[in-house]
Amino acid sequence: MTGRVIPRTATRQGGLSAGRRSVNLFMGFLIALGTVIVVAPLIWIFVYLITQGAASLSLHFFTHIPAPVGEAGGGYLNAITGSLIMLLIAAVIGVIVGVAGGVFLAEFPRHPFMPTVRMISDVLSGIPAIVVGLVVYSLVVVSFGYSGFAGGLALGLLMIPIVVRTSEEVLKLVPLSVREAGMALGLPQWRVILSIVLPAATSGIVTGVMLALARVAGEAAPLLFTAFGNNLLNLDPRKAMSALPQQIFTDATSGSDSNVTLAKAGSLVLIVLIFLASLAARTATRQKK
Repeated sequence: MTGRVIPRTATRQGGLSAGRRSVNLFMGFLIALGTVIVVAPLIWIFVYLITQGAASLSLHFFTHIPAPVGEAGGGYLNAITGSLIMLLIAAVIGVIVGVAGGVFLAEFPRHPFMPTVRMISDVLSGIPAIVVGLVVYSLVVVSFGYSGFAGGLALGLLMIPIVVRTSEEVLKLVPLSVREAGMALGLPQWRVILSIVLPAATSGIVTGVMLALARVAGEAAPLLFTAFGNNLLNLDPRKAMSALPQQIFTDATSGSDSNVTLAKAGSLVLIVLIFLASLAARTATRQKK
């Protein structure tokens, strides 16, 4: 009786493919487990804020200033308005200085000041936010007092390294042939950068600016030393102003149950605003097919 002989090489290949499938399934399980571990705390925080703070969200929350400590009611109109004003000031500072620094690093790589500018940008990106607040306090607040300008300056300094790094990397993606084409037309380098290179990298720069705004929108430490806070509605950035992170910190540490509930609602609003900023960045940079 004769039987079919299976070659040894085929048996090995079958065993190897089965082993590879097992390893592939195991590694896929580890990746999925890691994803759940990373995403689960974020989902838990968001669900907690929705269940605890959504009940306090109403038209009154957005149209009234905080009530005295211990009294129920009140809103975050002053904090929301102050955050928007200071973020606008920070955006002006961060965009002008950050984009200029990114252009310098990307377009003039052999300039003698390039290593110094890069080192300053890298060091600034690693400085804690509270230290930036203390520096602005020493340079501005001590001489001119607490103000929205001081808070916006502190947030703008935190934005600069993010915008610098993003702008530099995006500008490097613009092909060299585009620059050479502009030079071939007789345009000076500054004109090529302003009229050709920057428009080609606008989407990436906008992404960097929006991400930087989302990064600094939740900073409370520097505002405690610069903007200080104000329970009244103030539209003058020359005076002390409140902001969402600062107001949340104040209410959460007040010891009043009503204020703690308002702090949870304010945290939910802050997270939604950051999400909308990130969504706006993605929408603005979406490439049309």
